[in-house]
Amino acid sequence: MKASELRTKDVAALEAEVKSLLKAHFGLRMQKATQQLSNHAQLGNTRRDIARVKTILAEKKKEAAQ
Repeated sequence: MKASELRTKDVAALEAEVKSLLKAHFGLRMQKATQQLSNHAQLGNTRRDIARVKTILAEKKKEAAQ
């Protein structure tokens, strides 16, 4: 997911996105634990997406506070 796409979303949509990404990341961790995960790069990509969304969410909240 690109940062430019995320910047067009509102705060509620970003919070929902974080929630869904965390759920997906949990699923990937469980697949890794049971040795069912074939593409281990997905874990890193999901973690980066979560960080990206949280960063943009923090920027938007800071903007709204000013």
